[in-house]
Amino acid sequence: MPTYDFICNVCQNRFDVFLSFNDYGKAPVYCAHCNSADVRRRMTKVRIAKTQEQRYEAMADEFESFEGLDGDPKALGQMMKNMGREAGEDVPAGFDEVVDRLEAGQHPDEIGAEMPDLGE
Repeated sequence: MPTYDFICNVCQNRFDVFLSFNDYGKAPVYCAHCNSADVRRRMTKVRIAKTQEQRYEAMADEFESFEGLDGDPKALGQMMKNMGREAGEDVPAGFDEVVDRLEAGQHPDEIGAEMPDLGE
């Protein structure tokens, strides 16, 4: 059964509702917080499943742009974030912190010195 996202026009809270395809648009929806019927559907991002091969191809495209990024920590951080998203898997511990530091402009050598356990 699909989950639909809604926003209450009265209390402004977001909530999810499980509805069958047959019930969607026919069954009344009430706010889970204040029980108001004055709600609207919240449109969410569409997620498209990729094959492992498509993810690797996208990461290969990212690697092509790797040259010249050693002097631009922000661009390196953005590239790493994109690669982490394309991997579609859990990233290693510390990955998000490294990306955040790079995007803040910290040099990779400084990050390595401050986080010596990264390679483990």
